[in-house]
Amino acid sequence: MKKKQAEKIDEDWMSTYGDMVTLLLCFFVMMLAASTPDAAKFEQIQAGLNEGVGKQEPQPRPIEMMMVELSDDIQSMDVEDKVALGTDSQGIVLEFEGDTLFDYGSAVIKKEMIPALKRIAATLQSERYNKFIFSIEGHTSDEKFSSAQYPSNWELSSARAGAVARFFEERGIDRVRLRTSGLYDVSPKYPNKDPFGEPIPQNRIKNRRVVIHVEPSYN
Repeated sequence: MKKKQAEKIDEDWMSTYGDMVTLLLCFFVMMLAASTPDAAKFEQIQAGLNEGVGKQEPQPRPIEMMMVELSDDIQSMDVEDKVALGTDSQGIVLEFEGDTLFDYGSAVIKKEMIPALKRIAATLQSERYNKFIFSIEGHTSDEKFSSAQYPSNWELSSARAGAVARFFEERGIDRVRLRTSGLYDVSPKYPNKDPFGEPIPQNRIKNRRVVIHVEPSYN
């Protein structure tokens, strides 16, 4: 009896499928390259993946650890109403609100804030956080200011950022990890004026702030 020949399997579809997978891979690589990485979320995802593949030992999560420690620092020094703690796509954000650190027109850190700033600096300079960099921004309101020492708010906002950087350096943070910028009023948190062009004094005070961005360094 004549044997029936086995049917030949048509595998032409595999080349089309392979092309589609390659195109999708290229698409997601381009999306990733164009996106801004969220360091905090990346840390959470990485920890979840490690747990998912069966790693028994918990992996260090420095951003989460730092958030907890800084939160404890702020609460223990009783400055919750003066220092805001949060995150952005790059890492942790510390904001010294309003005239918390400096008197009007001054770049000398207030004496009453030095203990809290020392406590925060001690946390940031810990060995476990030596892969982080600190970008310090000085902000002012749009209110015109001029003095013999600071001809304009450009110089004043830069001096304030520099004062905080110098404070951190004196407490053991290597200056190569510090960045400073004076931003005058170019990045207000609140409107300096109402729709009729009238100044909003309370908003001007809130806009005179110092912001520290704590970001992991991948070098």
